[in-house]
Amino acid sequence: MANNRFSDKMRERLTLSFEVFPPKTDAGMSKLPSVLDELGEYQPDYISCTYGAGGSNIGKNREVLALISERTEACTHFTCIGLTKDDVRAQLKHYLDDGVSHILALRGDYPFGWEGTGGDFHHASALVEFIRSEFGDRFEIAVAAAPGGHVECTSEDNDIAYLKLKQDLGADYIITQLCYDLEQFKVWRDKLDKAGITMPVDVGIMPVTSKSGVMTQCFSRNACAVPRDLALVLTHHWFDKDPDGNDIPEVKAAFREEGLAYSADLLNRYLTLGINGIHLYALNRAEDVRRVLEMSGFGERFMEQFI
Repeated sequence: MANNRFSDKMRERLTLSFEVFPPKTDAGMSKLPSVLDELGEYQPDYISCTYGAGGSNIGKNREVLALISERTEACTHFTCIGLTKDDVRAQLKHYLDDGVSHILALRGDYPFGWEGTGGDFHHASALVEFIRSEFGDRFEIAVAAAPGGHVECTSEDNDIAYLKLKQDLGADYIITQLCYDLEQFKVWRDKLDKAGITMPVDVGIMPVTSKSGVMTQCFSRNACAVPRDLALVLTHHWFDKDPDGNDIPEVKAAFREEGLAYSADLLNRYLTLGINGIHLYALNRAEDVRRVLEMSGFGERFMEQFI
C-alpha cells in the first residue's frame, strides 16, 4: 500500500492539504516553487495537482508533482476522458516511477462539443476498479464528491449510491467539491452514514476572492448552492465596474477582504462539524491561503501539533 496513507491520518487527526494546477506559461512555472515553499510552511499532509482531460497537460502535471515531492507528499488528479486502458496503465506506471502513489481518480469534465468520454472508461468508478485490479494497493485512491449532488446525477440518492460503489471497488477517501452551504453538507454527510460509506471526508474549500470566480465555480461547473451569507458578500460589492466597463479597483479589493473573512469563518464552521480534513484550493495563490489560515487561526493551531 502507498506509504503515508492520508486516509489513515484522517482517521487519527484533522489533516490539511492544498490543491495547485500546472501553470500554462513559463512565467507561471517560474513562480510556482515560491508558492509551494509558502504552502509548505504550514506542513500540509499533501499537495495535489490537477490534470487536464485526456492528459493534455501531463508533462506539466508531472513537473509540478516533482516540485511538490521535494517539499511534501504529492497527490495527482487523474481523469480518464479520452484514454484507453493501455494509456491509463502506462501513465500510472510513470507516476509510480516518479514516486507518486496517491491519486484522485476522476472521470473529468467533457471537453466542449464532446458527448461521451471517447475512451475505455465512462465513469470514475470504472477507473477506480481498473487501478485496483492493475496495481493492487500500490496507489492510495481518493474520489471526488459533490455534497449538493453531481450536476449530471438524476438524484442525490443515486449520487450517494455511486459513491458507495467507488468505496466498494477500492477507493480510500473523499475530497469534496465546493460546498458553501453547511446545512446541505450536514444532510449529505448523514446520507453517507446511512449508506454505509465510511471513507474519511476531506472538505474542499475555495477561498472567495472575486465575484467572477464565485459565479464561475458555483454556476457554470458545480451547480453549487449559494447561501445567504455568501450572497451578501456578492451583493455588497456587485457594482465593480464604472459606466465605461472599467474595473473599480477599490470595490474589487473590498470584495476580496470580505470574501477572505467569509472563507475563514466557513473553515471554522466546518471544523465544528468534526470533519476529517481541510483541502484548500490554493489556485496557485499562496497569499490567499495564508490570509484564510491566519484569519481563521487554523494555520497556527494546525502547526502547533508538530512542535
